[in-house]
Amino acid sequence: MKKVVIALGGNAILQPKQKATYENQLNNIRKSCEVISKIIQNGNQVIITHGNGPQVGNILRQNEEAKEVVPPFPLDVCSSETQGFIGYMMEMSLRNELKKLGIKKSVVTLLTAVEVSPEDPAFKNPTKPIGVFYSQKEAEKLAAEKNWVVKEDAGRGWRRVVPSPMPKSIIGTEVIKSLTEAGKIVIASGGGGIPVVKHDDGQTVGIEAVIDKDRSGFKLAQEVEADVFMILTDVDNVFVNYGKPTQKAIETISLDEMKRYDAEGQFSAGSMGPKVESAIAFAEFGGTSIICSLDKADAALKGELGTRIVNKEIMRKSS
Repeated sequence: MKKVVIALGGNAILQPKQKATYENQLNNIRKSCEVISKIIQNGNQVIITHGNGPQVGNILRQNEEAKEVVPPFPLDVCSSETQGFIGYMMEMSLRNELKKLGIKKSVVTLLTAVEVSPEDPAFKNPTKPIGVFYSQKEAEKLAAEKNWVVKEDAGRGWRRVVPSPMPKSIIGTEVIKSLTEAGKIVIASGGGGIPVVKHDDGQTVGIEAVIDKDRSGFKLAQEVEADVFMILTDVDNVFVNYGKPTQKAIETISLDEMKRYDAEGQFSAGSMGPKVESAIAFAEFGGTSIICSLDKADAALKGELGTRIVNKEIMRKSS
């Protein structure tokens, strides 16, 4: 039995160019839970985290449209809203899929805060894309009207960007770990977690930012002492020389070799870069990192598909 942290990409909740209706998102989540239920069926302990970029962006847009009637909420509160409604859909869908398989397991969603540093340089240089895509003209107009920072996102269009500080620690790890080891399936740290900072007196307060879900996923996997950290995305493998005639899929690879590729700048900072960075960090911790497509997750966990980063030289502290 393995303890597996699964980080679901945004396509697991909302497909590109798909209308963000409740029905569309629920159907996508249901399909994702079909795959996750197979991993659970094989006897693994599972903790699930997920992205929230389009969802938190839409909530912010709703706030802007209704601000003359309903006072808008800050970004950290909007993030907590997405944890609630995405967690609800995921929890319900996963229970239903497990019932079809005759598996009796409890599923629980935890509102999860993640501590960040108020001195993180991200607050001076926002880079995290959120929300819907715009044309350059639309984005520049919105930036002028709403005091947004907007940037082009990996050739797919223009989006609002917000600070994306590094996670320092997952608040409530001991509860997540305890529930998992008691046989419960936990959905936690959705959208990278609700960003909070800690004051000198020990009090925590929310701060406006969005934490990268793969980075907080790594931190979660590390703190719960997972065996495997899976990043599920929309491609079967990570590639080197992507888009070139020499493009090659990475399958099983050593930590050192993956670090060399990363140092060469093989992975785009706007898409695959944070995923590879987080996968490398977990492999350095001593676990196995997997990056693969959602529909191949079960096979990838068995070692049959996907990109696997393995560090054989570092033994887990808990072993």
